[in-house]
Amino acid sequence: LDAGIGFGGSCYPQHLRNLVYLCKAHDLFEVAAYWQTVLDMNEWQRNRFTEGIVKALFNTVSGKKLAVLGFAYKKDTSDTRESPARYVCRRLLDEGAELSVYDPRVPRAQIEADLGMVSNAHDVTPREGAAAAGPGKLSVETDAYTAAEGAHALLVLTDWDEFRALDYAKIRASMKRPCYAFDGRCVLDAVKLRDLGFQVQSVGRPAPPPSRYSTVESTPNVLAQ
Repeated sequence: LDAGIGFGGSCYPQHLRNLVYLCKAHDLFEVAAYWQTVLDMNEWQRNRFTEGIVKALFNTVSGKKLAVLGFAYKKDTSDTRESPARYVCRRLLDEGAELSVYDPRVPRAQIEADLGMVSNAHDVTPREGAAAAGPGKLSVETDAYTAAEGAHALLVLTDWDEFRALDYAKIRASMKRPCYAFDGRCVLDAVKLRDLGFQVQSVGRPAPPPSRYSTVESTPNVLAQ
C-alpha cells in the first residue's frame, strides 16, 4: 500500500459499509468496530490533508488560488464517486479558496456537479438544483499549466502519470511566491521541486532537515507527522 489521502470509488467504501452491517447483524461487534475504524481513518486522512494545507498557508486559504491536479478517485478513470478529491475540494471551497481544477479525463460538467457549482474563468454561481460547496470560487481548466498560473499552491490529488512529467520549472515561474506543493499521492519528485524553490509537503514523506547554510525557513511537513 502507498501513502495517500485515502481510497474512493464506488465499490470499496460501500463493501466496507456492508461488511460493518453484516458483522453487527451477526453480533460480531468487535469486528464491525474494526472495519468501521478503517472507514473513519479514511475520512480522517482527507481532513488531515486539508487541514495541513490551511495550516501551511498561514492558517487561511480565503481568496488564495489553489491549483488542483486530479479529481478522479484514481488514475486511468473518469470515475469520481467517493473520490477523496471531492471532499478535499469541498472543504477548501468552504474555507473560501479559489480552486483551479485540471483532470485529464473527468469532464467539466462532472466536476461542477460534484461540487455543486458552475465554473468559468471569470465567474462562479451555484449550480441549479445543487447546494454550492462554499463561498470559494471554481474554475476548470484543460491543462495543468493553465491551472497553475497565478496559484499559491499545487495540490496533487490523483496519481496520474502525466503529473510526474510536467515541467515544474515552467509551472513555478507562473506561480505566486512562495510556491507550495502538496502531494497527496506521492507522485512528485520532492527533492527536484525543492531545488526549484517549492515548499513541498508529501503524505508519508518527512521534510528534509534544514540546511545550516539556508537563509530560508522551511515549512514543517505536517502531512508526514
